Amino acid sequence: MGPAELLVLTFPQETITVEAASALCKLRTGGDIRVIDSLVVTRHPDGEASYGELADFEHLRGVVGGGGHAQVLPLIGPEDAQEAAGLLEPGTVALLVLIEHVWAQAAADALRGVGGRIASGVRIPPENIEEAVRVAKARAAAGK
Repeated sequence: MGPAELLVLTFPQETITVEAASALCKLRTGGDIRVIDSLVVTRHPDGEASYGELADFEHLRGVVGGGGHAQVLPLIGPEDAQEAAGLLEPGTVALLVLIEHVWAQAAADALRGVGGRIASGVRIPPENIEEAVRVAKARAAAGK
């Protein structure tokens, strides 16, 4: 198995839309990553939080059903849901997605073959990369 990562994707409404669920289903079949598990966490307007599987939401059942969904492993638990709920404002929702970086599996296998392992990884948000590129370009333009 390649490296895995838990992502918390937040949305400014109280439910996951069909479009967001459809995008998740595309990830399941794209080949570069594999969705291992997912969970929806909702912070209701009264401040209470709840969580459930995508298939628990009637408007998403047709979107998330099928072969790809049956292979999902139940690894995201209540503790993860509680932690994500702490990030949410009332009236918003989060989609927790545990993904495997399938593209990195060959590298991980090669490392294990010689006694190594991927010990850690750091996810750098795109906006941080964009800022670093902007700064580097500004320095290059200034001749530094």
